[in-house]
Amino acid sequence: MNLDTALGLDCEPHGSSDDPDLLDFSANTNPEVPPGVETAYREAFAAARSYPADPPAAYREAAAEYVGCDPEAVVPTPGGLAAIRAAIALAVDAGDTTLLPAPSFGEYAREVRLEGGEPVFVAADAVLDADPTDHALAVVCAPNNPTGTDYERAELERFAARCRAADTPLLVDEAFRGFTDRPSIAGTAGVVVARSLTKLFGLPGIRAGFAVATGEFGAALASARRPWNVSVPALATGTHCMRRDAFISATRERVRSERARMAAALEERYDVTPSEAPFLLLDVGADGRSVEAVVEGARDRGVAVRDATSFRGLDSHVRVAVRRPAENDRLLAALGVGDDLTGGGGSGGDDV
Repeated sequence: MNLDTALGLDCEPHGSSDDPDLLDFSANTNPEVPPGVETAYREAFAAARSYPADPPAAYREAAAEYVGCDPEAVVPTPGGLAAIRAAIALAVDAGDTTLLPAPSFGEYAREVRLEGGEPVFVAADAVLDADPTDHALAVVCAPNNPTGTDYERAELERFAARCRAADTPLLVDEAFRGFTDRPSIAGTAGVVVARSLTKLFGLPGIRAGFAVATGEFGAALASARRPWNVSVPALATGTHCMRRDAFISATRERVRSERARMAAALEERYDVTPSEAPFLLLDVGADGRSVEAVVEGARDRGVAVRDATSFRGLDSHVRVAVRRPAENDRLLAALGVGDDLTGGGGSGGDDV
């Protein structure tokens, strides 16, 4: 028996297709990578033959500049999920409850249950109005996966203040926030921020990310981190990526403009949730359409989209990534809207 099944744990698939013949809109990673990233990775080889300095100062400094916090508050992790797991493991004990958004990333509930805790679900668009009192931890995903909902900084700060008053740590997952111009809440007292370099920089296999936390919880998070927990190539590559300001700006603008164009076209046929993220959530249930039919129909036209029914509370939805213009045209055609400007064939797309 699968261990997750035996333990009664949620195990949320991350999307992404392993079929090389499909254009993949099921995952949310950037189809572009920053210039010079391969060189940075290769040049790390010599340094990888020695143990690195620990904690890694250059990486922490780059991360601090990237999100606007003190380098001392940065805790390097092998990906954003590692930061989430570390925070939940420190905050949640057996029998504790944790305030979680729904629909949202299924791993939050899974990690809480691994610690013997119990998830308490609140609608993602109302989570900042929830009462954090008596919970061991509150979690917010900003922007939220899979809805694309984001939260204004002032609203997050008010919720963080209520969490501090309740002595409840607040974990804010900012995996997709780099796609926006909105500031991070990193460095705010009582808040743990989890960041991933997977999404914005198109490098899921690098496994680099970090947490940001201050005060006693930040000290505990830093102490719990294993020495050398991020490889030398990942540190070098991540440092390089976080300092590519022009790439970040160009990516944000492309995603913003393409997301608006795609949403306008898709609204001809589907109910599209407003999004601040590099993806759109579509309710495909109108006129008796089934999710399975939409997913299979797109696949028959060479495009993979994400079946979103695995997310709590969604039973007629798919999620689609925002990629490059010519690729997005293929998605629109596969979903029965717009014009197929690429004429099929390869993935196409404009460079960022």
